[in-house]
Amino acid sequence: MITYKNQVSAESDLPVLAICYDFDKTLSPDDMQAQGFIQSLNVDVNEFWKESNTLAKEHDMDNNLAYMYMMATKSYGKQFLTKEVLADYGSKVALYNGVSTWFERIRQYGLKQGVQIEHYIISSGLKEMIEGTEMAKNGAFKKIYASAFMFDDKGVAVWPAQAINYTNKTQFLFRIQKGVLDINDPGVNDYIRPEEQRVPFRNMIYIGDSDTDIPCMSLVNVNGGHSIGVYDPDSKNKDKVYKMMQHHRIRYYAPADYTDGSDLDTVVKQIIQKTAAYEVLEQQYVRNKHEAESHR
Repeated sequence: MITYKNQVSAESDLPVLAICYDFDKTLSPDDMQAQGFIQSLNVDVNEFWKESNTLAKEHDMDNNLAYMYMMATKSYGKQFLTKEVLADYGSKVALYNGVSTWFERIRQYGLKQGVQIEHYIISSGLKEMIEGTEMAKNGAFKKIYASAFMFDDKGVAVWPAQAINYTNKTQFLFRIQKGVLDINDPGVNDYIRPEEQRVPFRNMIYIGDSDTDIPCMSLVNVNGGHSIGVYDPDSKNKDKVYKMMQHHRIRYYAPADYTDGSDLDTVVKQIIQKTAAYEVLEQQYVRNKHEAESHR
């Protein structure tokens, strides 16, 4: 078992590098709902998504709200849709090679370079399922931002509590930037001077696989951060990452292989090294700036 430690007091003065991940087809080879849950409803996976997309179109409905509605209504008479049930399905979700050990390995590498690494999930998938993964239960993530259900007093899902789509994903990058992580905290709209931002965009990595990640990738990219596109290492289909590269959405791409020494591992470690070096200069700049301002 890997034990994760997101916060250590001795690290508090270190610069922070936030690595933000999509989940489906970024950390896992397929949609999390299609790895046991949809099958338990005696529904064909492709038919489920077709019906969900049709429902969204007919009612001018958010696609994520549509699939959550389908999960709830099609569970009637088959199983109670509870946190425990969803977490159990989440615990069985397949992960790409190296994912289960990645988060702590990279965190430890960062510490050796003088950088505090924080891992965040920003996903249209289900928070309850992601929380069921072994890595989440052991504390790999600083925060999980994902679609989620509201549960009644019997623990059964009755309503969406949060629906995260490709456009509203970007708000969570601003929360990470300012250190305002509570989704109901309006402080995300406050102005914070660049040198006081907890995680400036230059110290963010966004890892994703498809068009739904483009707003986040673009936001990180244009503000000096690092966006990485990943593709399935078995199919080796690079069409999506080629398109994102051609449209300046990403700076790098690699197979979704998280093992030590892989292309993705190497790129992320190089970014960590760059961050460590740059932040030494940035801290010198801030000291000089504050000294100069005090002598006006």
